[in-house]
Amino acid sequence: MSNATTPLEKQVTKKVTRRIVPFLILLYVIAFIDRANLGYAALDMNEALSLTSQMFGIASGIFFISYFMLEVPSNVMLEKFGARKWIARILVTWGIVVALTGFVQSAAQLYILRFLLGGLEAGFFPGIILYLTYWFRAKERAKTIAMFMTAIAVSYIIGAPLSTWIMDNIHWAGMDGWRWMFILEGIPAVILGVFTLFYLTDRPEQAKWLTSEEKNWLTTELKKEKEENAKAEPGLKQHSHKQTLTNPRVWYLALIYFTFNIGLYGIGFWLPQILKSLSDVLTNTQVGLLTTIPYIAGAIAMNIWSRRSDRSGERRIHAAIPLIVGSVGLFASGMTSNPLISIAMMAVAVSGMYSFYGPFWSLATQFLSTSAAAVGIAAINSIGNLSGFAGPYAIGAIYETTGSVSLALFFLSGALLLASVFLFAMRKNQLNQPVGQPAELAGESVAK
Repeated sequence: MSNATTPLEKQVTKKVTRRIVPFLILLYVIAFIDRANLGYAALDMNEALSLTSQMFGIASGIFFISYFMLEVPSNVMLEKFGARKWIARILVTWGIVVALTGFVQSAAQLYILRFLLGGLEAGFFPGIILYLTYWFRAKERAKTIAMFMTAIAVSYIIGAPLSTWIMDNIHWAGMDGWRWMFILEGIPAVILGVFTLFYLTDRPEQAKWLTSEEKNWLTTELKKEKEENAKAEPGLKQHSHKQTLTNPRVWYLALIYFTFNIGLYGIGFWLPQILKSLSDVLTNTQVGLLTTIPYIAGAIAMNIWSRRSDRSGERRIHAAIPLIVGSVGLFASGMTSNPLISIAMMAVAVSGMYSFYGPFWSLATQFLSTSAAAVGIAAINSIGNLSGFAGPYAIGAIYETTGSVSLALFFLSGALLLASVFLFAMRKNQLNQPVGQPAELAGESVAK
């Protein structure tokens, strides 16, 4: 395939990007707001439901148990029913469960709904990554995925002030603000789920918003790339799923992602309470506004660092260095009781953690052959996200036992540092052979 860029290539790529990517970013923003708003609700909900720190840790983490169980099956269903219908189903059902969370009366009810939410949302992220492979060639996917992942930071930038403002200002029908937050933030997912049925297109050949020339060019290019990749992996299509799930590299990458997510989700669920504990005068709304600062920094750093990784073509070191930065930021935040310094250090930490995403997923897809990609991405993501239970639960247990926010932050700092060690150690592991590719076809190490 020629490396030259033709006017038609530019035209189609830009048209597909503008049509698909902003909408997918919007969906992921809503997904993360609905996943993380429990952290803001905790400012008032914990007292209302008599939740201890450890019980809140369970409520935060139980989401990821069902998420893990159904992630790979959900991705398989997406391929069977089509992305448009399955993504719409995910949105509508998770929106309903989020809204119902506003009516919980006990810890047990909260646990049940959070468990259901994890199962219903499972498959959304790897499903979107798989969906992007239907529309973008390999050379465009890293940049596209990085754009999509920016939604995580945006969700906190929007969700933090919105959630805490609702909590402080909306008390209709005598109901607490945290209850209305769940109800009002669950509705957009339902609405967007219905809209998805009419807006998304499963495959390029079905796109009425592309001209015949554009559709022919894109489908031809994607087919050509698929055929070229198939030549490098003969005879593997029937057994690629089994090979992927039993390959040590998939488990090693999942271990890295698991360790990283301990830090990520620990901060995501606990940051509002950590900031609140640093000052007795902050309102919920002020806590929400302060929470946006680290995520604004993270969004900027993430895009800058991902572009640097793309320019150099290096992935492993570009994924490892941000984890060290994140670890230092968390450790430094735990060493101070000054709210302003703590927020500044949190900004450093979040910048590091978010800068990890682009290089890591580029590295992961670089290790996965075409036949292994769908299941490999889902497996790494689902196994890695189990730390969404381990991280928040561990912080809750540490805080409840010791009463120290600093020790909890030191624990998260150590998790990020360990993940960076795993990345640096990759050259020493026998992980050079692309997953789903025979040993005799394996080239030199791709762990740049």
